[in-house]
Amino acid sequence: MNEKNTGSDDPLAAAGPTAAPEAVAAEKTITTEVANTAGAAAAQGEPSRNIQNIPVPRGNAVMREILRGSVVTTLFAIVAAFIIGGILIAATDPDVQKASGYFFSRPMDTISAIWQAVSNGYWALFRGSIFDPEAANFVRMIRPLTNTLGFAVPLILAGLGVGLAFRVGLFNIGAQGQMLIAGVFAGFLSFQMSMPLWLHIPFTILVAALGGAAWAGIAGFLKARTGAHEVILTIMLNWIALNLVGFLVRTPGLQKPGSNQSQSVATPETAQLPQLAGPQFPGLNLGLIVVIILTVVVWWLMERSSLGFRMRAVGENPHAARAAGISVDRMYVYAMMFAGALAGIAGAYQVTAVTTSGFDNRFDAGVGFDAITVALLGRSRAGGVFAAGLLFGALKAGSFAMSGQGIPSEIVVVVQSIIVLFIAAPPLVRTIFFLPKSDAEIAAKLKAKAAKKAAKTKAVAA
Repeated sequence: MNEKNTGSDDPLAAAGPTAAPEAVAAEKTITTEVANTAGAAAAQGEPSRNIQNIPVPRGNAVMREILRGSVVTTLFAIVAAFIIGGILIAATDPDVQKASGYFFSRPMDTISAIWQAVSNGYWALFRGSIFDPEAANFVRMIRPLTNTLGFAVPLILAGLGVGLAFRVGLFNIGAQGQMLIAGVFAGFLSFQMSMPLWLHIPFTILVAALGGAAWAGIAGFLKARTGAHEVILTIMLNWIALNLVGFLVRTPGLQKPGSNQSQSVATPETAQLPQLAGPQFPGLNLGLIVVIILTVVVWWLMERSSLGFRMRAVGENPHAARAAGISVDRMYVYAMMFAGALAGIAGAYQVTAVTTSGFDNRFDAGVGFDAITVALLGRSRAGGVFAAGLLFGALKAGSFAMSGQGIPSEIVVVVQSIIVLFIAAPPLVRTIFFLPKSDAEIAAKLKAKAAKKAAKTKAVAA
């Protein structure tokens, strides 16, 4: 696990002992004024002032903090990703390519073709994911939204698990394996039994969660006891789970009776998630209620419980947490087991709502890896992961409608990837959209300026 830098953030320390007194004094003055601009108390009890020593209006300070906050940065990252996606749609459109051949003689033809390609593409994305005003009846009009919810549920569930591990300082990329093992647990321990609906569904979810928790707990235990890196552990466990499930679905007990295919027994009707609004909305089922409840539970666990406080402390600084009496090893095991349980419930959703006729070792449908993207976009917070899951569910649902317009479905994957790229590089987003810089960026700029001035002063003195 990468440890956070616990060194001093003092810009004066970065200038080094060779910095000229004039440069140090100048940097100290500038740094103090920048801190005042951000709303911090000035050194030596001076009132808040900006670089020109003019009082900063409270409204301006609030707006500045909003513009450089993570929410605004995330929104602009999404906007930038859609802009780049529009460029790719235009570049791959045959009409645009044809019109660009005579751009200099009739430029408006190219501009019109670009507009038609991009607007039709994103209109198809909206119609396929949110609302289709061109549908024949109201049921078909709102069905895209229910499809979005159906795609979002497993992404949110697995994303909550990945995000929870992130906050404890663990990079859990094993959600795929945890989902697969959860499906096996459900197939062996639940699908073979006869129960009433009200008992069979909770029992299936429970055994799937236990399967995912047990599989992730292996990585947590090895991390705690041996110090092995969780990335290597979860990657290897993914491959083990993939091949193990591929073998098990061809063995008696899990394989569909009377079949020689690599397919499990079908999900009993009493274990299938019931529809909330009838068969006309297949994506709207009990899983939506489950994911809302679990989002609230994860939020409470990480933000309000004492266990969540200890896990967050380990994620911030394991050395300080250990010095405070927190069992770091135990928190690693707990975090991985909680993460695996959530991914296991995502696996239960797949086998009780998506692949009910029988599953193989590919029933996770890429959700395990997409959950990493969802967790990153959601900043590993429960609410953020829920919103990110809805966005990615909408992109996935809308990609089918875009394909009907002749637009490659890979464009949606590119948009998702670019969103994550910008999320991982907030300074780039702030630079592109001229947003206020963060305190860390300002401090880094001042350090470089002070070091340059010190070097120049030293050269003149020499």
